Amino acid sequence: MPKKRDGAAGAGGRVGQQYKSDEVKSAVLVKLKRIGEEVVEALNRGDWPTLYLPVRSTKNIVYDPGLRQYVLGLKKAERTVANIRHLRPFAQLIWVCKFAKQLLTSGKTSTLRDTYYVAIGEGIDFESQDESDDIILEVESLINHPREDMNIFPEERASIYGDLVIEYTVPGFRGQRVDLSTHPDGYAIGPALTTSEFVKCGAEQVFVIEKGAVFSRFVEERADKKFKALLIHTAGQSPRNCRKLIRRLREELNLPVYIFTDADPYGVHIASVLIHGSALSAHIRQINVPDAIWAGVYATDITKYRLPSMRLTEQDLKRLKELEQDPRYMVDPWRREVQFFGKIKRKAELEAFSRYGLEFIVKDFLPERLAELQKR
Repeated sequence: MPKKRDGAAGAGGRVGQQYKSDEVKSAVLVKLKRIGEEVVEALNRGDWPTLYLPVRSTKNIVYDPGLRQYVLGLKKAERTVANIRHLRPFAQLIWVCKFAKQLLTSGKTSTLRDTYYVAIGEGIDFESQDESDDIILEVESLINHPREDMNIFPEERASIYGDLVIEYTVPGFRGQRVDLSTHPDGYAIGPALTTSEFVKCGAEQVFVIEKGAVFSRFVEERADKKFKALLIHTAGQSPRNCRKLIRRLREELNLPVYIFTDADPYGVHIASVLIHGSALSAHIRQINVPDAIWAGVYATDITKYRLPSMRLTEQDLKRLKELEQDPRYMVDPWRREVQFFGKIKRKAELEAFSRYGLEFIVKDFLPERLAELQKR
């Protein structure tokens, strides 16, 4: 019987409340407290409080061969009360630290959306949730713990379907088993599912799918049975719990992982983040899947399959330029496909295969692509 491995960094459950190990909770509280102490000590000395934040950008990521992922380099940015432009984000960061401490000490949890509205209610000047989310990322990088260790969670949107029976390990649901092939819409991939035990698996591979419509098509066409595959819908960029689950499926059950995205610069990036890690979350370890395989749709597939396509927008072209300068895209097939996008200046969606009929993507494209990849 497959068993759950020891939790990777940041793993945890959330059902009504967060069940963190005392060790993790204590470590986070110590680091949050230390940030506050540094501010108070600076003020007592008559100095301007200053924090040094790791730079979270593609210019400050390096490949760690031991972890097989991109991690943050040594560059840091100063944030100081001495600079009037830093006052607002400095105050926001301190508030997030305070709020995280409250969550941990009270045993409560919050979503990213909840956190934003609590901040607004307490008079913290966030212009949008995006700004609030970014400050939370800064706190993560500062204390070297993911937001889940601070009891702050995203809204779940990814889902899984297929021949896998899981057993929950979180209190209140411990011991309950669920067959993930019993819900045609898939089961939401939240912390409770991510940390469950794998009891019985009849699948031999994993198909990770960016688009909901194509995920549904795979379910309708019985791709899970025809290819003995678990089907995972990421709903765009994979949420962290989804990435953790895919990594567990690869490591614990030794299932090969194939990623299917739109043929556009953003689809390329979605696949790369799952395999290589995210520049924005490079401070979080072991949530990438280095052995996963990008299975397309490629830029070259647009011409190979004569797919209906659209011109790249100015935003697409800007994103493509960023990929050309990103170290994660310097080798094939990434470099080849990025260059081909630049050549044809066209993009296509996974759904474009429907020009040949609704069954084509599962009946024709999927076996052809898998055969190509298995020859490499």
